[in-house]
Amino acid sequence: MTARFFYPRVLFEPETRFRIGPPGDFVPGVDERFKQSHRIWVVRDQNKLFAIHAKCTHLGCTPNWLEAENKFKCPCHGSGFDNQGRNYEGPAPRPMDRVHLELDAEGQVVVDTSRLRPAEAKDAFIAL
Repeated sequence: MTARFFYPRVLFEPETRFRIGPPGDFVPGVDERFKQSHRIWVVRDQNKLFAIHAKCTHLGCTPNWLEAENKFKCPCHGSGFDNQGRNYEGPAPRPMDRVHLELDAEGQVVVDTSRLRPAEAKDAFIAL
């Protein structure tokens, strides 16, 4: 017991700014590789790449991506979001936030989860 006193009780958070690779590494659709480690989904459609913060806007639960239904579904209270993160069912009051993306000098996509954006923001996606 005495030895535990000398070790601080801290939680280690993942980095808020990190690289996920070049845009060409992502195929069209929702990529769940970073859901567990950084709580984001990377989505690529025909002309843009963006990242959705994996947090329901109702009470903060982590929704699941249901590929067969092409939607995100929150397991806590049933909110539903389309593949763009827009809410269309359940108690969620607004769409899920997007995460700031930019390209670095090497052409790698850099994600900054400390800078959440609405879907309409110009820095919420990378044009392809």
